[in-house]
Amino acid sequence: MTTPDPDGLLAEQLLRFTRRVHRIQKRHLEHSDLGITPAQSRLLRTLAHFSTPPRMADLATRLEVVPRAVTSLVDGLEASGKVRRAPDPNNRRVIRIELTDDGRKALRALRDARRAAAEEILAPLTTDQRAEFGGLLDTLIDGGPARGC
Repeated sequence: MTTPDPDGLLAEQLLRFTRRVHRIQKRHLEHSDLGITPAQSRLLRTLAHFSTPPRMADLATRLEVVPRAVTSLVDGLEASGKVRRAPDPNNRRVIRIELTDDGRKALRALRDARRAAAEEILAPLTTDQRAEFGGLLDTLIDGGPARGC
């Protein structure tokens, strides 16, 4: 008789939960009528966290993707008016990526869609369960001490 693998079961549950989160967020994003892909959404959110407009290389590093992937995402967002390429005032050879007013408006709509998705995902949990879940997620995100060390 084999013994159950609790860590294997947890890993499978995490994968299934992650897929569910992505599915629900994608559905809410599609209903927002922004015409933004999940990858473009991630780029906009990342762009908003920079204090000064970043270079494409900065975005690629932060997103952990190759620079070519960022170029494609910026091309699409620029075509829809959500970002613009602007020369660096200190070095005209450097191009920075800036959010436009439409980009900031899209970010607000994206936040609303994400909030609605979170409400749907967390609906089965009580307030206490949500607090406990949030604490557990913080522990996992922060990467608490490894087992067996």
